[in-house]
Amino acid sequence: MGLLDKIKQFFGVGTVSVKLSVPASFSSKESVMKGSVTITGKSDQQIESVEVELQEKWTKGKGDDVTEKTFTLGSIKLNEGFAIKKDEVKTINFEVPYDIVKSDNDRLKEKGGVLGGLGKVGSFLDNERSEFSVICTVDVKGATFDPNDIANIKKVD
Repeated sequence: MGLLDKIKQFFGVGTVSVKLSVPASFSSKESVMKGSVTITGKSDQQIESVEVELQEKWTKGKGDDVTEKTFTLGSIKLNEGFAIKKDEVKTINFEVPYDIVKSDNDRLKEKGGVLGGLGKVGSFLDNERSEFSVICTVDVKGATFDPNDIANIKKVD
């Protein structure tokens, strides 16, 4: 392996490409998300693991008074390593178990009636919003920056 190849390997360039395939939305009433990841070898590589996470980025407030938190709702790590050759394509199916994190306003909304109305008003006044994404990271042996793919999805109630 030449110097340029070693540098590319270190930065994860030219190792593998990662393509995530997940539904456009998921339900807060379910507890498992199914999907698949397709890994294509750009050169001969050793894959050590594949990790998939469902994350929520929760934002509250406006202007200078913004609070952001990121929650991992669920994750799965597939530790079975494997070798992949140049131009080889491998598809891995997965199921990620998850639990939804609820704010105080969300819990009030669920109660319905007057309390549900208070939850909706509180959420509006607090300017609460959530963005959801699925992140797949492929751990390539010798690469410091592992290749990944991110899919933004919506939560349906």
